[in-house]
Amino acid sequence: MRASSITFSAVALLPAVLGQLSGSVGPLTTTTSKAAKTCDVTKYGAKADKTTDLGPPLQSAWAACASGGTVVIPTGDYAMSTWVTLKNGKKVAIQLDGVIYRTGTANGNMIMVRDTSDFEMFSSTGKGAIQGLGYEFHKNDVRSNTPRLLRFYKVTDFSLHDISLVDAPLFHFVLDTCTNGEVYNMAVQGGDWGGLDGIDVWSNNIWIHDVMVSNKDECVTVKSPSKNILIENIYCNWSGGCAIGSLGLNTAISSIHYRNIYTWKSNQMMMIKDNGGSGYVEDVVFENFIGHSNAYAANIDQYWSSMSSLGSTGAQLSNITYKNWKGTQADGSSRGYLKAVCSNSKPCTDITLTDIAMWTETGSKMVNQCQSGYGTGSCLKKGTSTVSYAVTKVTETAAPTGYSAASMPNNLKTGWNRSSSIPIPTIPTSYFPGATPIKKVAGM
Repeated sequence: MRASSITFSAVALLPAVLGQLSGSVGPLTTTTSKAAKTCDVTKYGAKADKTTDLGPPLQSAWAACASGGTVVIPTGDYAMSTWVTLKNGKKVAIQLDGVIYRTGTANGNMIMVRDTSDFEMFSSTGKGAIQGLGYEFHKNDVRSNTPRLLRFYKVTDFSLHDISLVDAPLFHFVLDTCTNGEVYNMAVQGGDWGGLDGIDVWSNNIWIHDVMVSNKDECVTVKSPSKNILIENIYCNWSGGCAIGSLGLNTAISSIHYRNIYTWKSNQMMMIKDNGGSGYVEDVVFENFIGHSNAYAANIDQYWSSMSSLGSTGAQLSNITYKNWKGTQADGSSRGYLKAVCSNSKPCTDITLTDIAMWTETGSKMVNQCQSGYGTGSCLKKGTSTVSYAVTKVTETAAPTGYSAASMPNNLKTGWNRSSSIPIPTIPTSYFPGATPIKKVAGM
């Protein structure tokens, strides 16, 4: 039995958890077994003085424990001016109980873990964090050529949990070409500015759950290539919202399941974004969404103006289900709960809307729009066809039964100011109304 994992021998017991996963996720061996050998960074020159560079001691501690053991970053405040690439590990963990403060200015990735298997990165107290101090760049309108906080590349059978990622100069966490992973019990808190993504994933067989993201760009977003991704219990708290894309050339995305997604004061609840890409997105489920004060709800835009056209016909979107959506939007007359602007060259097929109860916070109508989209619900044309059609609008003037939905108690009243330091949050004890974390939060 894997540590911190779900195995498919448990299918009969845990059908609600498995979703679109294709197999087990998480480390192969237990946290306890990895702790049989520890490599404390303070034994390699690290000091919790917020001045001494953590980079070289962390690299040395990893080298000592990479073949089996736990790298320990104890409680305290650590400066990091040299970025590290931690690679070729097996049966290894990083226990981050302290706070790492970015002091270097290079671009790239502060911490990159790559080509590693049976890996765990966690805080035993729930107070471990990486503080990127991105505001030091953002106050001068600088965002490009700045560092990401954390990147996993070709990591297999792993978990990341009970850690906060704060104020990234660029992206917070990237899962790149990983397999059989679990990410949970996390808070990501970034500036109120585009380009400061929370979690971006392009991988296979990944379970992301119980995560809060506050920023103004991607909340938890799937990119290409991806397959068998389950994302649930996500709190997009004053964010850009969740998304699939932007879709590039030769997109390959399938078997994606988002469920129990709560979105507050964000750009959208869920968006699929494309402009002249190619390939496919298929077999996708968006289930149990609650939203309040968002600009868009369900938004498909294959002519998305915020990206330059890639010159192809657009990716083929098929078998996409929206199920059990509730709540309110900021202005339904400007943006209804459905915007499905599909490629005229490759119309969307098999889009299904069921149990949608959304209403507007301004005015008394919802105006949905569709273009070249086929399926069931609102302005979608019935059937399956490759024939394009111009924008069609459907106006709803009566509030649907059951649109009222619960709110989370910690909704932000404003986004985080990008000209001053962003505080390190406490790991939440709930990420979706009425739901408790699937796994116990560390330190609780």
